Amino acid sequence: MATPSIHSLGCVSFLNSKPLIEPLLTNPAVRVHFAVPSHLLDLVESAAVSTALMSVVDFQTSHTPLVLLPAGMIGCDGPTLTVRLYSRVPPAHIRTLHGDTDSHTSVILAQLILRERFGIAPPLLPLSAAQTAADTPESMLLIGDKVVNASPDPAAYPHQLDLGEQWKLLTGLPFVFAMWMIRADRAAAEGASIGRLLADARRAGAAMTGELLDRHAVEKGWPRDLARRYFTEYLRYEVTPAARQGLARFFELADMHALLPARRPVQYLEIPE
Repeated sequence: MATPSIHSLGCVSFLNSKPLIEPLLTNPAVRVHFAVPSHLLDLVESAAVSTALMSVVDFQTSHTPLVLLPAGMIGCDGPTLTVRLYSRVPPAHIRTLHGDTDSHTSVILAQLILRERFGIAPPLLPLSAAQTAADTPESMLLIGDKVVNASPDPAAYPHQLDLGEQWKLLTGLPFVFAMWMIRADRAAAEGASIGRLLADARRAGAAMTGELLDRHAVEKGWPRDLARRYFTEYLRYEVTPAARQGLARFFELADMHALLPARRPVQYLEIPE
């Protein structure tokens, strides 16, 4: 009997990825490598993994051609809860933005929201723990679990923007933060099989909410009820036609504001049933 090929996948370890990745962890045909969003592209470009759940901006910036696998995504259709801009001053008066560089996509989304909705283009500076503690930036972008378990004092930052909600107000469309992508040179050989595997994992993960909460919410510093609402009310995992429209609109606006170094045509590898 032939030994099944092993697919090497890259993924974030945030709570929001668990419904997509958890069913894969016990699959002998899969090896999962965890990294922060900004390091996943390095894994793909070095061929350490063939496929990764990456920030959608990486599709445009990768030196290695990629193909989008619509087997699963991390997105929202309104408020996202975990991608937030905190400011000491009203958004229209922000002069500098300190950005959490863990996510390439969220950094660009923040700049788009400030330009399109508030008419400002403040310079973007990197955010570090030392800067946060010592310099108390005028405004800052935080993503992921830090928004829940390490958010700044609301009294110090009375102005907050949920960037998923702001995108919905701007465009009327869902927002896609991350999607599965595969190296173009591996798509013909692996794309169909790994696409089906990832789509099956997404469907299985949707039925695991209670188990995932019990296993991960407390260790990530999340109140269980908030984590349940996050999985079931805030997040979107299926790549719908509206989500594809939202992604195309994001690339269009980012290109218009010269926030992307290039704009490649969006290419999906459709997954056979």
